[in-house]
Amino acid sequence: MPSSPLKVAVVCVSNMNRSMEAHSILKKKAFSVWSFRTGSRVRLPGEAPNLPVAYYFSTTYKEMYNDLLRKDRQHYTRNGMLHILGRNERIKPRPERFQECCEAFDVIFTCGESIHDRVVEDLCAREQETFQPVHVINVDIQNTPEDATLGALLICELCQCLQHMDNMEDSLAKLLLAVEEKRGKKFLHGGCFCC
Repeated sequence: MPSSPLKVAVVCVSNMNRSMEAHSILKKKAFSVWSFRTGSRVRLPGEAPNLPVAYYFSTTYKEMYNDLLRKDRQHYTRNGMLHILGRNERIKPRPERFQECCEAFDVIFTCGESIHDRVVEDLCAREQETFQPVHVINVDIQNTPEDATLGALLICELCQCLQHMDNMEDSLAKLLLAVEEKRGKKFLHGGCFCC
């Protein structure tokens, strides 16, 4: 069993809901965790389905929270965005971009197949110095608060199992297969190298 906590990253499009819910839960379980986004902007549900509210990634969670509060406190309380932004602000100041991170991780969880593809593409394009292996595992999670919580709990369960493995390289595929059979959920998994 590793003596130090597993170094985990969770990546979604906006670093707002799915990755931050997993970040919150993993942090409470004492994992060394980071969360990121791959998208070009933060897009939040607006007052109409076809009118999202967009922010640059330099915008802090607190600035987004205050902006939505000014726009329509009742609407953004009802749809849960003020709660999500309040949680996020307690974890870190603003969304972070995966492509700008040079941290080495043991495992990176992505929350959608297109996000998985972007992360793997980015890792493969990086100039390698350490050739430290990293496992990239996709857990498809719908972008709703309820699904984000269920997905975060599944990611946490996987991390707890990985933390207790003597040899992740030999045991990871068996673990994913066992969880697939138990939960009826398929995982996309591949190995890459961190910088």
